[in-house]
Amino acid sequence: MTVGTQEEGLISRVREVFGRPVGDLEPLPGGHSGLTYRVTAGDNRYVVKAVPPRERPVGRNDMLRQARVLRALDGSAVPVPAVVAVDEEAPAWFAMEFVEGEAIEPVLDDQDVPADVARARMFEVAGVLRRLHGVDLSSLAADVPEPLSAAGELERWSRTMHAVPPELRPGAEELLRRLGDDVPEDLPPVLVHGDFRLGNVLCRGERAVAVLDWEIWSLGDPRTDLGWFLLFADHRNFPAVGRETEGLPSEAELLAAYLDGASALPAMDWFRALCRMKMAAIMGHNLRRHREGRRHDPDQERLPPTISALIRTARDVLG
Repeated sequence: MTVGTQEEGLISRVREVFGRPVGDLEPLPGGHSGLTYRVTAGDNRYVVKAVPPRERPVGRNDMLRQARVLRALDGSAVPVPAVVAVDEEAPAWFAMEFVEGEAIEPVLDDQDVPADVARARMFEVAGVLRRLHGVDLSSLAADVPEPLSAAGELERWSRTMHAVPPELRPGAEELLRRLGDDVPEDLPPVLVHGDFRLGNVLCRGERAVAVLDWEIWSLGDPRTDLGWFLLFADHRNFPAVGRETEGLPSEAELLAAYLDGASALPAMDWFRALCRMKMAAIMGHNLRRHREGRRHDPDQERLPPTISALIRTARDVLG
């Protein structure tokens, strides 16, 4: 089935499920999993997310699972778009309200955000992450396998790193050894987003209005989300890729905002280093795919300095 054919079938189903006139599908950029469209029904706008052509509705492409977590969070202390329709008929899709706002990663995206606004947003989003980890969503446990342990996270991303050509990952073996020598005990699992950062949170002014992109949510250790969020606080973690952005909070300031007076989390430096290793592995994997001709993207050639920097700073974080 071609994309055009699928769009025709999808808009037909959207109109049928909505039960009222709906405009054409307008593709939205930025999503990495699933097809994302904006549609208009009367005076209202909605976002439709659907399974891509020739893809199975599992993992990142399980739209029904994404809809369930959004519905479970509706009305909680975590702002999310309201789900307005779910269609289990293939290709599965769901529709949610269209939320006005900016989802800008200050250290990576080209859009300019005033320094004071970017700083305020990062503190705001640190509080959103704390509230997310405090939500009781035990009813969703059936949607996920057993939470991945710290050792499991390390094993998973070590495999990805080892698939990267050695010349692209200088110092990685020492980093992996040091991480493996001191794996911390796990904390009780919480709901984790999986890619929590400012670029996945819509903001209006200094206020967070919707957390987006729930493709890889799971139950797990809160420090995996937190370490990933902290990684994006400093443009120096992304040489040749990031933008020099002055005035952002430091990792220590954001960690304090997340804790909000609570006791410090044990082994946080281990998770900060793990998340740097994870990002380096992902970037190395993407660069390898480009060089092998599997996904043509010349921008990937900018990544080697960042991969090296992430590995080096991860070792520094460990002391």
